[in-house]
Amino acid sequence: MDPYVIQMNGNSSLPSVLDMHVNIGGRSSLPEKRKGRKARWSVKPSDMSNKTFNPIRAIVDSMKVKPNPDKTMIALSIGDPTVFGNLPTDPEVTQAMKDALDSGKYNGYAPSIGYLSSREEIASYYHRPEAPLEAKDVILTSGCSQAIELCLAVLANPGQNILVPRPGFSLYRTLAESMGIEVKLYNLLPEKSWEIDLKQLESLIDEKTACLIVNNPSNPCGSVFSRSHLQKILAVAARQCVPILADEIYGDMVFSDSTFEPLATLSSNVPILSCGGLAKRWLVPGWRLGWILIHDRRDIFGNEIRDGLVKLSQRILGPCTIVQGALKSILHRTPQEFYHNTLSLLKSNADLCYGALAAIPGLQPVRPSGAMYLMVGIEMEHFPEFENDVEFTERLVAEQSVHCLPATCFEYPNFFRVVITVPKVMMLEACSRIQEFCELHYHCAEGSQEECDK
Repeated sequence: MDPYVIQMNGNSSLPSVLDMHVNIGGRSSLPEKRKGRKARWSVKPSDMSNKTFNPIRAIVDSMKVKPNPDKTMIALSIGDPTVFGNLPTDPEVTQAMKDALDSGKYNGYAPSIGYLSSREEIASYYHRPEAPLEAKDVILTSGCSQAIELCLAVLANPGQNILVPRPGFSLYRTLAESMGIEVKLYNLLPEKSWEIDLKQLESLIDEKTACLIVNNPSNPCGSVFSRSHLQKILAVAARQCVPILADEIYGDMVFSDSTFEPLATLSSNVPILSCGGLAKRWLVPGWRLGWILIHDRRDIFGNEIRDGLVKLSQRILGPCTIVQGALKSILHRTPQEFYHNTLSLLKSNADLCYGALAAIPGLQPVRPSGAMYLMVGIEMEHFPEFENDVEFTERLVAEQSVHCLPATCFEYPNFFRVVITVPKVMMLEACSRIQEFCELHYHCAEGSQEECDK
């Protein structure tokens, strides 16, 4: 044996790639360069990166319009409650992070699915008698968005399809299509407070359907489904044997006149992966801690889906350990007053915004019941100089320095989305500017002059 070739473990059956080659005095045991690859640079992006497309970024980044320099910009477009500083997290939450950091206990690697103690805390916090949870049913992730990504990756193969709400959070399509998964859009009905068109939903299901995404409370709609509607959704899933990915990140962000029902509490038959996180309830989206709750009381997922989620989580070795260390205190020491105050501000802004926009000719807002948004329909026939919602919102920025997202971003043209987390004075000013803009550009539709004269 060549004295300069060291075989690892002394096992001659190991592949040669594990051999350690040492070049001493210019002598090398490396084999001669094999032919095959041409010696020229050719570096191209992967198919996955080419398939990755974020419609919000694509639409917003292509809006070259400049805001009115005479008016301060009001951004009602960003779903980040921390932007304006009027919704800070509670001091107890901040202190929990400081304590975790100062302890020095959380500077190393955790298990890729999270510390056992942290998963026990989440299981206990979200346990319901109708939907019991143990630590083994919890996977901690880097934010709710990664929870959604892992669920899609474990449930669907390239060439299969998933069912996604329209209007709906754009990340579902972004993630799915990057993985070669087809997206089928089911309709939400604005005239029914954004309930699902169940007949149309069921018509989309075929043998290649891997899962149904249910986002409740909804981004971008701010809707909260009733128990009876959720039961009808579950009936479709049960009939068609389709598992559900429940995006419930806004589950704790529901106004006082509505009730959030965790989907898993309403069915023992349908296997459900429920995704959530700290981001919205505790107003810390940048801390990147989310989770997957596995509800599978009939053992339909079996060990395979659980094992698959563990394997997928090992790709990034889990979420931030400092936040995991703070989790117990965050869950148990945050005062109820903090949650109450957050929801009171959101409901007040929602009522204010809905009332103001409902009084503007040509706009049709849909009253929200939770989350941080409301959707506003544009009666485009009354705004003939604009071709669509993208042009409408572009001109709103240019003339009034108010930025709302066109709902084309959510696959739903001729609406726009308003974020309601801004300070009250800013919300009032934005609504006033939207009114001024609409009054300037409103035209009576043909045949409705009498209505306009009233």
